[in-house]
Amino acid sequence: MVETLTGTDRSAGISYNEILDADSHPVRPILRVDSPIAPGPTVVDASIYYSREQHELEKEKLWKRVWQMACHEDDIPNVGDAFVYDISSLSYIVVRSSEDEFRAFPNACLHRGRSLLHENEKKLHLLRCPFHGWAWSLEGELKEVPCHWDFPTVSVETHSLESIQVGRWGGFIFINPDPDAGSLEEFLGDLADNFTLLPFERRYKAVHVAKRLPCNWKVAQEAFSEAYHTVATHPTLLGTLGDANSKYDVFGNYSRAISAHNVGSPHITSERYDNPYMEQTPFTKQRHELTGDVYERMEEGLVKVTRTDDRTGYFDDWGRYLDGDQFHADIHLCNWVGGRLAEGMEDEPGNVYTGTFAERRAKAGAERRESLRSLLGDDVDQISDAELLDPIYYSVFPNISPWGSFNPIFYRFRPDGDNPEQCIHECMFMMPVPNGEDRPAPAKCHFLDLEDDYIEAPELGALAKVFNQDTLNLPFVQKGLKSLKQVIFANYGETKPRHFHHQLAAQLAK
Repeated sequence: MVETLTGTDRSAGISYNEILDADSHPVRPILRVDSPIAPGPTVVDASIYYSREQHELEKEKLWKRVWQMACHEDDIPNVGDAFVYDISSLSYIVVRSSEDEFRAFPNACLHRGRSLLHENEKKLHLLRCPFHGWAWSLEGELKEVPCHWDFPTVSVETHSLESIQVGRWGGFIFINPDPDAGSLEEFLGDLADNFTLLPFERRYKAVHVAKRLPCNWKVAQEAFSEAYHTVATHPTLLGTLGDANSKYDVFGNYSRAISAHNVGSPHITSERYDNPYMEQTPFTKQRHELTGDVYERMEEGLVKVTRTDDRTGYFDDWGRYLDGDQFHADIHLCNWVGGRLAEGMEDEPGNVYTGTFAERRAKAGAERRESLRSLLGDDVDQISDAELLDPIYYSVFPNISPWGSFNPIFYRFRPDGDNPEQCIHECMFMMPVPNGEDRPAPAKCHFLDLEDDYIEAPELGALAKVFNQDTLNLPFVQKGLKSLKQVIFANYGETKPRHFHHQLAAQLAK
């Protein structure tokens, strides 16, 4: 039975601060900071997820006026390297103009508008338009105009490229097209204080996957911003994630969520948590922690479901009934067990922790310390279980999500060109540079289109399966919104999307 009304303003079970009290190592005070959002509700018009009017408003008042991450310094390591950053129908160039200086410009020739660059470039000396040959220096100064005599009003003063504000944080390059905007430092506030254990300056981009999704960028971003959806979308996590007891906080232009690992959801019974399913394997055999039914992979696209009363049914990987005397199955668990697998996943053994939650966390934390020791040395012995195990995920307005402590995940969500009903979801793994070694080169972006499966990016590992569960919902959300007048968000469990919409409304009202 899914937990519903508890008679209190929180889910049953242990709180996150109580979990921190039981940590096997000292916990940094910043994890205990409580900064909850003001009570709701937050209600938004459903049309903001699909209307052309909203899309154009965001283009003018959001993307042209807000600090946004464009690329990483490692993407343009040499003087003259240039990166093309596209957002909605807008395009900008970020160029390394000297060893430690970056410039940004609109990606348009001031003659007749041709994009100066249509892809990233290396070691340029000039930004030259391929149409008629006009050229600018890496600092944006007009340098060459063929038949300049024929343009008597064109000069360095009138036709040098417009300089776009550039800021740097953690090795990432941000731009803001609004010349009157405050600094990036003011915008981010104390965000860096959350990443002192492993600052992003000490990380490199080991993985970069981008996938086109059939939904508005806000639909996708919100789906990845809270743990409330775990109970229905990620049944595989219910035995190990304190989803409904996650901790949420807001700070200026960013928000934070922390979900305890190896604790178990308050939605499942203590009997199931205390008696984990020992026969499970990560990708081929799982117990549904709410119903007790066992889902077993027969082959790709075929799942056998065995109920607690021994009735069985067979389903495809969309949870559609095929045969047997059990007629209904969970679509997300069928997708997990019966969907596509990367090489080696089918044979991966199970790893089930037993004992109290504190014992499980201490054991998993010790294993994680050993896995990081070769990268970070013996400093890992000072790190709490919480920072080694728990998903600590931030959302920085408007569209990035760096994960905290030793989790390498970093998300970005963008509109897909001028289409308000498609977007690009990017996932990067920002891994620590091994002690004493040079920075590895950044990973190239592996692009997946609408019909591609995340499993086609094996560098994502098990996260590809999680993403498939997440994105299975998204086209149906996009469709359903058109039959809905408004969307309502939970007071606490959907703190992060609530905070985003408060920030968005304020930005669009400027």
